[in-house]
Amino acid sequence: MTHLSISVIVSTYNSVDWLRKVLEGYKHQEYDHYEVIVADDGSGEETRQLIESYQADYPVKLRHIWHEDLGYRRQELLNKVIMQTEYDYILMTDGDCIPRKDFLAVHAKFAEKGYFLSGGYCKLNMPLSKAIDEEHIAKEDCFDVKWLKSNGGLQSKNALKISAGETLATFLDFVTPTGATFNNCNSSAWKEDLIAINGYDERMQYGGPDRELGERLMNYGIKPKQIRHQAICLHLDHKRGYKTKESLDRNLQIRKDVKTQKLTWTDFGIVKKQ
Repeated sequence: MTHLSISVIVSTYNSVDWLRKVLEGYKHQEYDHYEVIVADDGSGEETRQLIESYQADYPVKLRHIWHEDLGYRRQELLNKVIMQTEYDYILMTDGDCIPRKDFLAVHAKFAEKGYFLSGGYCKLNMPLSKAIDEEHIAKEDCFDVKWLKSNGGLQSKNALKISAGETLATFLDFVTPTGATFNNCNSSAWKEDLIAINGYDERMQYGGPDRELGERLMNYGIKPKQIRHQAICLHLDHKRGYKTKESLDRNLQIRKDVKTQKLTWTDFGIVKKQ
């Protein structure tokens, strides 16, 4: 679907330096049928100013949807943003994931009714994350294995993922033992399918709310398609202060219920149970 219009949803929270790099990545896409929406879980003024500075000459529509900081409420925000997207196809990603220039073109190429796309990421260490600047993104230096190795190191599996050409990447996606799951850093789906399962479960905090959404999509009959070696993004390093045992345990129980009861709907999503 080479002319598919895509709504890109970028989740962020008070991470201006990383968000700037991500916006640069979407500024230099080879594909041009898309909009970018920054889903902001309550960031401060600096984030708003950054986005406004980009809006002045961004190549596509760039929107900023914000809600008040009342703690971790990303799933609630994402449900609101899903309903405000302009296009029928939605790509979920994070404000710490820089897309390669062909990123959206790959998602558009493999989008198909009855499927969602499951991408992965190349995780970088902090020195590499800091070393990447706007010029490195524009020139794609940061997607060059030699450059990455000389500026902070790179795991061999990530080196293979980044350097694989189309034929090898296709083969690797076919043989990978990693399951095709819905990952908020790099997955896409049809808006109508996300609405049909009532979006994200807002009871869930950090630790698998995206996987749970994907599991309900599959229960609903939507099949996953693996593109982790073809849709490439760089995951910048960061702390995870919002990760708690309590939230992880609660999330695991919700996912267990989805699996055992083959649930397709959550009462805690876009439409709230009265």
